[in-house]
Amino acid sequence: MNTLRVDWDAEAVSFDGEPDHGLRDPEVRAAWAARLEGWLPDRACDVLDLGCGTGSLSLLAAERGHRVTGVDLSPPMAEQARAKLAGRDAVVLVGDAAVPPVGEQRFDVVLVRHVLWTLPDPARALRHWRGLLRPGGRFVLVEGVWGTVSPVGMSADRVTGLLEPLAGHVRVERLSGDAPLWGKAVDDERYAVVATV
Repeated sequence: MNTLRVDWDAEAVSFDGEPDHGLRDPEVRAAWAARLEGWLPDRACDVLDLGCGTGSLSLLAAERGHRVTGVDLSPPMAEQARAKLAGRDAVVLVGDAAVPPVGEQRFDVVLVRHVLWTLPDPARALRHWRGLLRPGGRFVLVEGVWGTVSPVGMSADRVTGLLEPLAGHVRVERLSGDAPLWGKAVDDERYAVVATV
């Protein structure tokens, strides 16, 4: 686990250089903002962004009026997220996404992008996160399967299977064909699972 943190610490300097990480390109930023608008509640709510990285999605949520708590294992990533979110109704904590350091606090949304597949026990993490949601809350999980020779990630079928005992309504949105989200055309499996508890 510590090795993973050190790797992300090193990646923090260049992380936002990827179009879908830093959201610096106005078209990419607008594409993610539009998706979040559809995934997050219309009213201001409490969003827990796990594995928030440098805080790009946290910032988009905060700009929509949501109260955001970001959690990332990497202190340099968290520091960049804090800088992005300065002046917003947001806090960024350093901690393990699988067991975030939020105490008894409850949230309306657990937002996770490209993190679930990295965890040693995704089912256990989802059960823990379910306990952090208020009644009627939702998961927004953006995941995928990347690479052809040695693919990594989690298929949508696996994620929905893990969520079925935890959520009442589960839907999958395929994201591979939405090139503006990624700043380029992609041909691997990318998707979002939105699940209401």
